Amino acid sequence: MKKYKNYIIGTGILIIGIFLGSIFSSDKNSSTTTSDEHDLVQDPVTKLWTCSMHPQIKMEKPGNCPICGMELIPLDEDSTGENVASNEIVFTEEAMQLANIQTYTVQSAAANKEIRLLGKVQPDERKLYSQVSHIPGRIERLYVNFTGEKVHRGQRIVRVYSPDLITAQKELFEAIKSKDIYPQLYTASRNKLKLWKLSDAQISAIEKSGKVQEQIDILSDYTGYVMKRNVELGDHIMTGSNLFDIANLSTVWVMFEAYETDIPWIHIGDKVSFTIQALPGRKFNGKVTYVDPFVSSSTRVAKVRVEVKNPSNKLLPEMYANGIINAKLRTLKNAIVIPKSAVLWTGKRAVVYIKVPHQKIHSFTYKEIVLGQDMGDLYIVKEGLKEGDIIATNGVYRIDASAQLMGQKSMMNPEGGKISTGGHAGMDMGDKTTSSKGSDMSKNTEVKVQKEVDHTNMNKRIEVKKEFKNQLNTVFNAYLKLKDALVKGNNNLAKNTANEIVKTITSVDMKLLTNPEAHNHWMVIQKEVLSSAKAITSSNLDMQRSHFKHLSAHLIKAVKLFGVNQTVYEQFCPMADDNKGAYWMSLNKDIKNPYLNADMRTCGEVKNIIK
Repeated sequence: MKKYKNYIIGTGILIIGIFLGSIFSSDKNSSTTTSDEHDLVQDPVTKLWTCSMHPQIKMEKPGNCPICGMELIPLDEDSTGENVASNEIVFTEEAMQLANIQTYTVQSAAANKEIRLLGKVQPDERKLYSQVSHIPGRIERLYVNFTGEKVHRGQRIVRVYSPDLITAQKELFEAIKSKDIYPQLYTASRNKLKLWKLSDAQISAIEKSGKVQEQIDILSDYTGYVMKRNVELGDHIMTGSNLFDIANLSTVWVMFEAYETDIPWIHIGDKVSFTIQALPGRKFNGKVTYVDPFVSSSTRVAKVRVEVKNPSNKLLPEMYANGIINAKLRTLKNAIVIPKSAVLWTGKRAVVYIKVPHQKIHSFTYKEIVLGQDMGDLYIVKEGLKEGDIIATNGVYRIDASAQLMGQKSMMNPEGGKISTGGHAGMDMGDKTTSSKGSDMSKNTEVKVQKEVDHTNMNKRIEVKKEFKNQLNTVFNAYLKLKDALVKGNNNLAKNTANEIVKTITSVDMKLLTNPEAHNHWMVIQKEVLSSAKAITSSNLDMQRSHFKHLSAHLIKAVKLFGVNQTVYEQFCPMADDNKGAYWMSLNKDIKNPYLNADMRTCGEVKNIIK
């Protein structure tokens, strides 16, 4: 009986232990759950969720950040301690570093600009002469036989047989016999020969000989170099016939080409420093003596003339020249200037992001400005900024993208509100959507994020204005010069022509592209072509050819999309770029390969004809 009693007591103790253990275990599990779920509980004051990298995101429910995709965290009211306006785009210190956002303090400065010009040496047009014959007859002898020969004033250049001259000599001899009686007749006979440009020495020699000379030498009226010989031995010539074109090269003109955006900076009297490719190591100086009042409709450039003395005749016509003008905008002394990288330009408006002066956070606001003159790496600002403002200069596109996703004012959406980003002109790119409700900007706002698409997948021709097509044609012509320089394997010439591409493509007026699709395409193409062209200006030949491949790929797309009013041959070499292959463009079917050396210049084939 006692034994059964012990069993009963033991069983009771076991039941009580199990019961107490379940209670303590339940409390412990409850505590653990609370601890584990603590990070997912809304802040008791704000009851909102935010992103650690993009604190401008504020939502009522947990989820992922619509900008970067990171998991949202509770928003702590005391995390900043600063009042943030609804139109500010806020970044944490970590976000600033990841986006590589840099700022610049707006300053006023003198409106100075270094203008680089390309040009050629040309003869001074005021010293171009036509050596004509003043005597009719037949050429019996040429003393000057070839183009480029130097002649001097008074030098014999041709000998002619002239019946009229024979008659005039006979008249002179008759006048000599009666010159004491009729001195006027003698003087008139001599003057007749002088009108035919015979010198006094020649006339005196005729008188002294007393014989009629059937042939006479014509003397040069000018000093210079023969540019063109217009007669041959035995030719019959008339009075006024052009025998030779002669150029005096004691002074020459260097005719530079200035793009229309640079013309307001250039004035008569500006000093120009230039070098000649054919004369390395030598530096020449001159002054602007003339600026063409007309801009070429095809090349969009105006001629700038520099007059230079050339006593040693080292500067020869058609030599290439590279000039620099340190120009000043005389109409503006102190200007507000900002780096170009700070400006987002749509063609219709220019946008910058101004930093708001907070202590603990970084935030920016949208600002439209009015741009003035282009200063190379800087812009003059006419309206919208003042000295001391702090603006973003690097990472501006990231700020603008954040503004778009928040429904704030942005480059392509100046009114603000929900928009779609990425892709081209609303085309279906296979998008994914992240929804959020109850942000501090608006309720039930849907933020749509689309995948980017490469513009090179587009091939349909887009109609654009004639002015834009002409400007693109100027870029294309500069591209052909670069291609020819690489065909020749000329590193320095390639650098110069790449500089020309940089100038022409930055001069293209995007305001002419009113079609959003065309505008989006061109922004991508311009950025890539400009980057490759700048890289070519500071690379060796092998790297130049590598960058040229990338440049060609994007410019080919521009030609296909917009056209250049010319038939263009798209050519391909499978052996270029270590047998990876590369394309280029040409105006001829004949293959002249810019990627390989001279022994492989004809490697390649025409892949496409762009009409």
